[in-house]
Amino acid sequence: MSQFVINLIFVGASFALYFGIAIWARAGSTKEFYVAGGGVHPVLNGMATGADWMSAASFISMAGLLAMNGYGASAYLMGWTGGYVLLALLLAPYLRKFGKFTVPDFIGDRFYSRTARLVAVACLIIASTTYVIGQMTGAGVAFSRFLEVSNTTGLLIAAVVVLFYAVLGGMKGITYTQVAQYVVLIIAYTIPAVFISFNITGNPLPALGLFSTDTASGLPLLQKLDMLVTDLGFNAYTADVPNKLNMFLFTLSLMIGTAGLPHVIIRFFTVPKVSDARSSAGWALVFIALLYTTAPAVGSMARMNLIDTIYPNGSQAEALSYEERPEWMKTWENTGLLKFEDKNDDGRIQYYNDKSADFDVTAAERGWKGNELTVNNDILVLANPEIANLPSWVIGLIAAGGLAAALSTAAGLLLAISSAVSHDLIKKTLKPDISEKGELMAARISMTVAIVVATWLGINPPGFAAQVVALAFGIAAASIFPALMMGIFSKRINSTGAIAGMLAGLISTCVYIFLYMGWFFIPGTNTFENVEANWFFGISPLSFGAVGAIINFVVAFIVSSSGKAPPQDVQDLVESVRYPRGAGQAVDH
Repeated sequence: MSQFVINLIFVGASFALYFGIAIWARAGSTKEFYVAGGGVHPVLNGMATGADWMSAASFISMAGLLAMNGYGASAYLMGWTGGYVLLALLLAPYLRKFGKFTVPDFIGDRFYSRTARLVAVACLIIASTTYVIGQMTGAGVAFSRFLEVSNTTGLLIAAVVVLFYAVLGGMKGITYTQVAQYVVLIIAYTIPAVFISFNITGNPLPALGLFSTDTASGLPLLQKLDMLVTDLGFNAYTADVPNKLNMFLFTLSLMIGTAGLPHVIIRFFTVPKVSDARSSAGWALVFIALLYTTAPAVGSMARMNLIDTIYPNGSQAEALSYEERPEWMKTWENTGLLKFEDKNDDGRIQYYNDKSADFDVTAAERGWKGNELTVNNDILVLANPEIANLPSWVIGLIAAGGLAAALSTAAGLLLAISSAVSHDLIKKTLKPDISEKGELMAARISMTVAIVVATWLGINPPGFAAQVVALAFGIAAASIFPALMMGIFSKRINSTGAIAGMLAGLISTCVYIFLYMGWFFIPGTNTFENVEANWFFGISPLSFGAVGAIINFVVAFIVSSSGKAPPQDVQDLVESVRYPRGAGQAVDH
């Protein structure tokens, strides 16, 4: 049986499961569409939250970043994990106790302002749309490889699939689909990692294998990897980062941006009680940890396997002949995500850091005229089982897992966008007398529009999956997170201060990002080249969300302190949210 047929079986079986769940759990009311009826078990909600959380960026791109950048990419791991802890401790229980089920709902009522609600809707849509671009990009990568189609075709297939079960089932369908997707993605991620770790180190536990000995050389794994990459002109895999300020701000931006992402917050309204929200947050952390403790090992072993494939007799020996390249390279070349250019016409694949001035002499002595292999970061996890010569069924399994990761988060983001449009913009602002049936139809239409926009942007993304996701987190960090924190923990912040803060944080962050990444992410419209020499105080566009958040806090406090205090009933509301004196079900469905 060919690998393509095996991939089709795994992917087809998982899709049949998702479609079946969507039809079984079709939403018949706005309450089922927005919060799955409010009766999801905490453990199941924890699994669904884990799937919602572990997007294409976590499953596909994060290990690729770790593989190519080593310790420098650990900020992704620390930021996303720490952000979930912030969300679970500082936001989720209080927002659940407040009783509303969308972020703009909380901001509109807490800051007693229709304008605040509309600004929150804008912030949510911008952050979520940017985030969903990353998911569609990742899904396109996975589909293009395993269905052997172009990247664009793969992305369009992904859009159709997620649109079907997200529009049909709403939160009810998405929740139970995400439970299934979590099971698929965690099995798909860990089984290949166990195989690869055992093959390289003899230790079947990847997290421990990372710090074990490479059985082929007898050297510690990380020491062997450092030697391999430095022999080819790259920085040591475990090397420290020179710009610690940027790494700190980037980690902070990911943390607070993570805590402010609406598609995860909304999950805590699907459980019956506040205590269930806390419980499901704990379960989700356990489920997330299963993947996040494995990712560093997957990344490091993927990098080692890639170099060993290209230099089978060691990095000092001749490189692999292009004609003798393995089948997995041929397959990925067809997707356009792996490219070879024979710059010195020797028929061999020279893979090294041609931007290293220190390595120029060595490269010239070996007759090399530039790096000849371009590898997209996003393919490494998906290609890892093939690089390591694992069984065909493992490759099919990881195909299903990569698609599950991308589709689960995309569905959650689409629901957050549609809820903001149908509930907060239409029902709460433009047409308060809209019927429940009309609101449900508006939610489905807005979700359809969102997926069309995200698909178009996914075809022309401003970066690879994890980079695009980092931009979304920066926008959420600068706009949504401060408003939520001040809304819960400060009775003094008034509506004018909150609106000014959100606008200041959002605009400053978006402008800074657009200056380097292109205005509205349109290629070729960037004002400055996105290199460290051009960054303001050495702060990357991916890291500016933390600065935007500080601007948000400062502006909100200054404006609020010069104006009237919020009404007493609002201050009492803030007080009641922070203390456990009971909470009802989510209201205003």
